[in-house]
Amino acid sequence: MTSPAEADVAVVGAGPAGLAAAAAAADAGASVVLVDGGARAGGQYWRHGAEAPDPRLYHGWPVFERLRRRIEPVLLARHHVRTAVAEGEGWSLTCAVGDDPSTSPVTAVVRARRLVLATGAYDRQLPFPGWDLPGVMAGGGVQALLKSHGVLAGRRVVVAGTGPFLLPVAAGLLAGGARVPLIAEANSPAALARYPRAVASSGAKLREGLGYAVRLARHRTPYRRRHAVVGALGTDRLEAVAVARLDRQGRVRPGTTRTVACDLLAVGWGFTPQLELFLQLGCATATGADGSLVVAADATQATSVAGVWAAGESTGIGGADLAVVEGRIAGHSAAGAPVPRALIARRASLRRFADALHAVHPIPRYLLDDLPDAVLACRCEEVPVRAVREAVHELGATDARTVKMLTRTGMGWCQGRVCGFGVAAATAHACGRQTSETDLRAFAERPLAIPSTLGQLAHEEPQ
Repeated sequence: MTSPAEADVAVVGAGPAGLAAAAAAADAGASVVLVDGGARAGGQYWRHGAEAPDPRLYHGWPVFERLRRRIEPVLLARHHVRTAVAEGEGWSLTCAVGDDPSTSPVTAVVRARRLVLATGAYDRQLPFPGWDLPGVMAGGGVQALLKSHGVLAGRRVVVAGTGPFLLPVAAGLLAGGARVPLIAEANSPAALARYPRAVASSGAKLREGLGYAVRLARHRTPYRRRHAVVGALGTDRLEAVAVARLDRQGRVRPGTTRTVACDLLAVGWGFTPQLELFLQLGCATATGADGSLVVAADATQATSVAGVWAAGESTGIGGADLAVVEGRIAGHSAAGAPVPRALIARRASLRRFADALHAVHPIPRYLLDDLPDAVLACRCEEVPVRAVREAVHELGATDARTVKMLTRTGMGWCQGRVCGFGVAAATAHACGRQTSETDLRAFAERPLAIPSTLGQLAHEEPQ
């Protein structure tokens, strides 16, 4: 175990929120250490390789450059936080050090009096026929390959799902040389007109969206509202997708299904906050505006656990601009400095817009109402949707944790990161109710925040 790093404030996560929190805490006079599993700062949003990045793939790059220069001296890269525990009057983070945390034999400890957790989020996925075929990928995964390595995961790509994230995914693919024969948006962004106050205060976000729309128009990329992929088609790998039109309730309109040939399907149903460290520490949670499990935080981004702050997607999916503002608020507060009122006002404006987007882009009904029994709910353990429904209707399960114990969903390699939201939603649907915080926590709580071998744990020196 390497010599520990110590600081007044430890920030976990070097994405938009974490970078902003570290910079704000340092500017307020606190000693800071920034811990991140990546080889370089940026997180998922500003992910990039060693070479100069393609500016067409990024929004807000100048902001990142300013923050990176400020925090580079305090960044501990390739430090993957495994556990967070209270220690004396502060906190102790145990980290696996290296490119692959599941095989690294090197462990380091970071100690701090206060913590800011900006752990981000990962792609939220839902099962549908054919989603386990090679060639079906989460939109964030497709984008990560492109940003980090300049790799196109496919040449003819259908982008589908719901939400504004579909636009930068498609624009990035086009910039990389792929063809995008269709963007299938399950909802209608025009419904934002029902939220004039949120729209009026978010000119920058609207200009960003317009920029993506212009790029797509140059390539004559079809953008179809209220359309969805209802099946991925192929034998050994993806060959085409079945696309159907949806009604205003998110149900498939009979007779509207058609086939679109492609070698890659990039699917995006939003994001799921990464909450393992928060739950290890006992932080209170809630159900967010998009139905995800989020951390409860007060006006200064403080959690229910004294000495722990939250910033970014962990408090509710809202995008990079909101994450930066929340990071600055958390950094000021964790350093014991007053929070500027302008930041509080800006956060409120950005959160209103994020909540409006969630209201406009719900999960469509067909994903639960029309899901065939044979579709795999959990790919790691090969558990079909039928087993989830049987656990409820025949075995008496009333919550996702019980379904998990009866069916082994979420007990495989991914530990519920891929299937968790979908199984929780399918369980609630089978029970005839809304997905609850209890359902979501069944797949969010993990004793270790990263995959680790028993050998690593057995040879880890006690702190």
